[in-house]
Amino acid sequence: MTKQRLNIQDIQQKKDSGEKLVMVTAYDYTMARLADQAGADLLLVGDSLGLFSLGYDSPLPVTIEDMVYHTRPVARGSGRALIVTDMPYGSYQVSMQQALANALLLIQEGGAGAVALEGGKDIAPLIEQLRLRNIPAMAHIGLQPQTAALWDGHRTHGMDEDSAWALVEAAQALEVAGACAVLVECVTAEVAKLITERLDIPVIGVGSGRHCDGQMLRSHDLLGLSEEARPYYVRQFAEGGPLLLAGLQAFCEEVRNGGFPAEEHSYPMAEDEAKRLY
Repeated sequence: MTKQRLNIQDIQQKKDSGEKLVMVTAYDYTMARLADQAGADLLLVGDSLGLFSLGYDSPLPVTIEDMVYHTRPVARGSGRALIVTDMPYGSYQVSMQQALANALLLIQEGGAGAVALEGGKDIAPLIEQLRLRNIPAMAHIGLQPQTAALWDGHRTHGMDEDSAWALVEAAQALEVAGACAVLVECVTAEVAKLITERLDIPVIGVGSGRHCDGQMLRSHDLLGLSEEARPYYVRQFAEGGPLLLAGLQAFCEEVRNGGFPAEEHSYPMAEDEAKRLY
């Protein structure tokens, strides 16, 4: 029997029952297939693909077309996990009409089950309009990677009482507006715990402590595939980079020294046909 893909109600029920949610990034068919088989509940097609798949220095150059393109193979490669796709920088800042059209594009043409937007109370009106149009939207607060480099850099949020309550209030406003979940990135554990306790919708943490309803890591970080320095909150679960590099180096060496391909890696003709050929 074919597995049914998780939806927003399924994710909500996991929070309600106290079951921890697992979210990882996926940018292509292969990673989506592996993460889905491993049991991830949510796959984030993040605009971090700008760094890991497209070779940019930041997510800023990533376009809505890039996000649609990468969401499609993730949808084809998975059958169970809920797919959430980032709305990239510039895809929802110009106008409400532009934002709604791009969100629909990710759902209808990309195959996403929800979209994700960075921002606090400022995006609550947009979240509300998305909800009115039955477009599930996950809000992303705390560290906002799209614009962090433009403003205050990559830092931990909620370090003092005022900023802590501002985050709590932002999360509550986004829930009221209709967000299906909130992703809190690089927020102090105490603040993330408070947000999780005060919200009825799922709260998924990225570097925000253990008290959230779920946890998210970039697949390249947790599998040891990142070339850049890993964030302080990342635990590496596999040495994928060195393993893959060793395999590729062995292939190069075997080809150059004549060890590959061997006879068993070739398709021979029938003996009588080979005799006639020669």
